[in-house]
Amino acid sequence: MGRLAGKVAIITGGSQGMGESTVRKFVEEGAKVVIGDILDEKGICLADSLGDAVKYVHLDVSRPEDWRAVVEFAEQAYGPVNVLVNNAGILHVSTIADTSPEDFMRVTQINQLGPLLGMQTVLPSMKRAGSGSIINISSFEGLQAKNGLVAYVASKWALRGMTKTAAIELGRYNIRVNSVHPGGIHTPMSGATTSEPTEEDNLPFANLPLARMGMPHEVANISAFLAADEATYTTGAEFVADGGWNAGLVFDRLPTS
Repeated sequence: MGRLAGKVAIITGGSQGMGESTVRKFVEEGAKVVIGDILDEKGICLADSLGDAVKYVHLDVSRPEDWRAVVEFAEQAYGPVNVLVNNAGILHVSTIADTSPEDFMRVTQINQLGPLLGMQTVLPSMKRAGSGSIINISSFEGLQAKNGLVAYVASKWALRGMTKTAAIELGRYNIRVNSVHPGGIHTPMSGATTSEPTEEDNLPFANLPLARMGMPHEVANISAFLAADEATYTTGAEFVADGGWNAGLVFDRLPTS
């Protein structure tokens, strides 16, 4: 029996990239999954390929009515929701001087408001389930920062803080809330066009302790742990999958012996 047998999960942005890997991992571990995304064709194809354990629902995470619909659908299809993975996110690259209010708010609505609406909407269902695990996919940029990413960095730092507030407020209902902080992961958001990183893809990460890009399944594995009963005393915490980036960079590799 899988580690997530009996769990009902909603995974946003689940049609591709880290979201798709998370969907596949959860199904492999026995969960029933509802994919919420705006990429309808990809989402439907993925759900169809995985059988009765997966359904797809169109979800714009910035719209409260879409959230109400996806939670209601999940309950009707599989029962009360145990797990929410707030994975949907967008990236906008521009300097502070060039970031318009509209661009800033568009990123905020998806990356910050979306998870808030998800946590609010799923709460009654998790209460009915008697427990729950909310997994907010933040970023390495929720721990540090990069130039040219002011809107993205702001939203991911915010999600990190929101996670801690939610953990404090929802613990009384046996609902755990944690954040995951991926570094450079080989996904469409990072420009990936191949199934595996090329030497050129890995080159910018040559100075990491693990000198390569990460793979989506390496993030999905962390989410599966947090969703499982193995993590029942873990809440308000940050889980980093960045190849050691946050520890520091390697500039002179010492001899191995």
